[in-house]
Amino acid sequence: MPVRQLPESIVNRIAAGEVVERPASVVKELIENALDAGSHRIDVLTDGGGRRLIRVTDDGAGMTRGDLELSVERHATSKLDSDDLLAIRTLGFRGEALPSIGAVARLTITTRHASEPHAWSVTVDAGEKEPAKPAALGRGTTVEVRDLFYATPARLKFLKTDRSEAEAVREVVRRLAMSRPDVTFTLAGEERAPVTWNADADRLTRLGDILGADFRTNAIAIETEREGVAVSGFAGLPTLSRANSLGQYLFVNGRPVRDKLLVGAVRAAYADYLPRDRHPLLALFVTLPAREVDVNVHPAKTEVRFRDGGLVRGLIVRALKEALAREGQRAASTGGGATIAAFRPVAPQPRGGYDWRHSPARPMGFAPRGSAALGFAEAAQAAFEVGAPSADARVESFQPAPDQIDRPLGAARAQIHETYIVTQTRDGLVIVDQHAAHERIVYERLKAALDSSGVARQILLIPEIVELDEGDAARLTARSEELARFGLVLEDFGPGAVAVRETPALLGDVDVRGLVRDLAEHLAEWDDSLPLERRLLHVAATMACHGSVRAGRRLKPEEMNALLREMEAVPNSGQCNHGRPTYVELKLSDIERLFGRK
Repeated sequence: MPVRQLPESIVNRIAAGEVVERPASVVKELIENALDAGSHRIDVLTDGGGRRLIRVTDDGAGMTRGDLELSVERHATSKLDSDDLLAIRTLGFRGEALPSIGAVARLTITTRHASEPHAWSVTVDAGEKEPAKPAALGRGTTVEVRDLFYATPARLKFLKTDRSEAEAVREVVRRLAMSRPDVTFTLAGEERAPVTWNADADRLTRLGDILGADFRTNAIAIETEREGVAVSGFAGLPTLSRANSLGQYLFVNGRPVRDKLLVGAVRAAYADYLPRDRHPLLALFVTLPAREVDVNVHPAKTEVRFRDGGLVRGLIVRALKEALAREGQRAASTGGGATIAAFRPVAPQPRGGYDWRHSPARPMGFAPRGSAALGFAEAAQAAFEVGAPSADARVESFQPAPDQIDRPLGAARAQIHETYIVTQTRDGLVIVDQHAAHERIVYERLKAALDSSGVARQILLIPEIVELDEGDAARLTARSEELARFGLVLEDFGPGAVAVRETPALLGDVDVRGLVRDLAEHLAEWDDSLPLERRLLHVAATMACHGSVRAGRRLKPEEMNALLREMEAVPNSGQCNHGRPTYVELKLSDIERLFGRK
């Protein structure tokens, strides 16, 4: 087949596929144009998920008749004052959005510039442009897109349901609204109730309006700068996490992006706080000189490339880690609300009486006396060994130490089900998960020892022989030097076995077999490209879990208060190594609500 030149109409429709992927892409391009025009208010209306109608109205500078007629031509833009593509300071700049939309839909633009006596309107129908006509409009610009993709019916088959497309539009508007708290956004349509985000100079207020009151209450401020690169925004506490990364909003010079480098930096910063299947909720804004970032990577402008990616990544990791360490003793305030919600009226029980074991208020993980769960009680750990317990009651109450009531975590009053410590503070009470709390304490001790003089070891009188799968044993032996840094000394003991000769002294009387088997499972998941620091943190977290006070062990008052004081002194004690809260605080007002006293 001979080579032929494609008609301009076909070229425009092919190019439109790169820019206009779905209705949300149209909304994104139109809002970006409105922001570049200096708008203070932007209204978005959709119908059929944007398939039938998209209308974006702004109060920006508008266009003259000449600019309007030129704006629907390919590669015509007012955003570049030179040919330098490394000096882009606007959201739009490629000059492809409007002609691409006009090539696949019915596009009408009505605009009025301050220098014009009246507004002008132009229509583009499937690439066919009509001359500009006088129109009525007070100020700004209104862009109306009807019957999206009617000129390319094959594209309609790839669109999802109206509800799904409307949700994608909503997500686009949310992201752009986060980046510009000084602009009022309104989103309406038949698929949703109208919502308005009013202009507010306070970024956290705007983020709270969009992400919810829980984020506003549990957000940590991020603010740092180095070598011309600034990182600001807010990050949620580790205990406020999600099962996916959709709650991570990243911006570069005000532009919403999906960048692997930034996502990786966030994951590295939270690696010490969250398991791999949990993701933080945050909004981070990276600001740097235009020449230090290339936004001309893809027509959708959601991907960027940094001149010095290592600097940006390191700055984000350091800023997040410093902020999390600063607020490390906080646990998400959602814990108290979740606790209150758990105390809901229970339906009447059938004849035979009320079975308290099915109560929603029963602590998680508790099993009745005589169940198999009680067999997991472990020997006392050296860090909290103060003698044998003096009582056999499952709930033991005692008078609080008067001098400890005013401490952040209060004074211990009781231990419930050998799992939870109840403390009294001046204005409420705190429920502490003893295993999760001690796990974080041991973990931080291991890290501190590793950074200073190394982890002290204790030699086993008789080496512990642990039988494993041959592959697991080989992986452990290959990583023996890394494990030795944490005080775990092991060596090959034939096919499918290792001999453990030394263990970390900090862990006390630890279950060596269980520890080694857990480490073997983690090693099987590691990628060889995983940084050494990350691998060592995984080892430390696993060891901390095995070296912690277990649920099911009774503690004396002295032990409980010692644990509380350790929590107050150790960084990041508001959550365990897996991102779960170590304590839940209830104010007196919360407790009074339970009994209808407020």
